[in-house]
Amino acid sequence: MIDDVLIDAQDRMEKTVEALQLDLRGIRTGRASPALVERLKVDYYDAPTPLNQLATISAPEPRLLTIRPWDPSALAAIEKAILKSDLGLTPNNDGKIIRLSIPRLNEERRQELVKVVARRVEEGRVSIRNIRRDAIEALRTLEKDKEISEDELHKSRDDVQELTDDFVGQIDEVGKAKEKEIMEI
Repeated sequence: MIDDVLIDAQDRMEKTVEALQLDLRGIRTGRASPALVERLKVDYYDAPTPLNQLATISAPEPRLLTIRPWDPSALAAIEKAILKSDLGLTPNNDGKIIRLSIPRLNEERRQELVKVVARRVEEGRVSIRNIRRDAIEALRTLEKDKEISEDELHKSRDDVQELTDDFVGQIDEVGKAKEKEIMEI
């Protein structure tokens, strides 16, 4: 019973770290990468759809992304989504393909991106703490239902806290690595 709660919490925390890593891949670092835009939500026929489900995204040059939609009527919606995003990029549309020129990052933009990273890292920490809360609540329920003793509750709460500290540390490392990558010139 206790093991089930701990395994569930660990699994959810691992997924949180993976989600953060995936999210941070979309923050640009001065070089073109399809990951910058592939998760961008495009309002396609009134449904938010990830860009990678609407188009082929490639990086033919180090500072250029090309987006070729499978449905040419989606060009305007894709362009609008890019403009609304916090990427700070201006799309060039030739009627068939969208080109995104990735400019070099200036110091001011780097600082803004570091703040975005810090905000997303904090969201990850909050998510981990919410998982901890859920796990401790499940343990309390087990104790209340007389399935575990009070001593087992205290021991398992310490285990959950240890797990939480470990994953918060992982999230901090992911954030520091991304900040370092952004600040590289």
